[in-house]
Amino acid sequence: MRPAVADMGIVFVRTDVHDRDNRVPVTADAVCQTQLGTVINNADDVRVSTIEHLMAALAALSIDNCIVEVDGPEVPIMDGSSEPFVQILDRAGRRRQEAVRQYIEILAPITVEEGDKRAGLLPADRFEVAFEIAFASKAIGRQAVDLAIDEESFRAELSDCRTFGFVRDVEALRAIGLARGGSMENAVVIDGDRVLNPEGLRRPDEFVRHKALDAVGDLYVLGKPIIGRFEGVLAGHGLNNAVVRALLAQPRAWRLRAFAPALAEAV
Repeated sequence: MRPAVADMGIVFVRTDVHDRDNRVPVTADAVCQTQLGTVINNADDVRVSTIEHLMAALAALSIDNCIVEVDGPEVPIMDGSSEPFVQILDRAGRRRQEAVRQYIEILAPITVEEGDKRAGLLPADRFEVAFEIAFASKAIGRQAVDLAIDEESFRAELSDCRTFGFVRDVEALRAIGLARGGSMENAVVIDGDRVLNPEGLRRPDEFVRHKALDAVGDLYVLGKPIIGRFEGVLAGHGLNNAVVRALLAQPRAWRLRAFAPALAEAV
């Protein structure tokens, strides 16, 4: 990760690509795939996958402009959470830039639905994320989380929560080229009603908290922090991106705001 000038936004650079444009700016329209993770591409179809955990860390630490160099098609999964990225960014440090920071203020509700799944953005005076999940596995069951998100709460409540998956799905995913590096070192692995990781869970509701972490990262493809409330019910990366696109398609439902009283200390 390298410093970037004001108003550049987050830009991924594929250092292993030399025959095409290897720069992939993060935008809502750049999201081209949402199976198991968020994938972005550019006009030359240069892709970067699994950006959401790093994007969540950048959003939480109020990093607006950054060049992210990757030497392959996927952001390293690390331990399956955002915590390693937060630690790396802490070591690098942050610098305030001489530019006005803009926020996206939600003015009217925006909701997208797919069967019993739903994602929505609603007006609020701060950034909030609420999420609900339900799985037949007794290892997960029904879980919910509702948090006001700032740097402090992200660090304390979400950053260390890992992605998860089921043993039954692994072979099918690997057959189509996905999850080949998945292991108990970078995910919570579930077999039936059991968590297989020897160390167990980091939190009793780690599963839904990771979904909230994903939402923070997926929303940051907007390129600006949000003043509003996100609500996800059984949602995933696809619906997260769908509600982002729905918001952008309804310009009367939001406005750009250059000053947010509750967030005035953000950098």
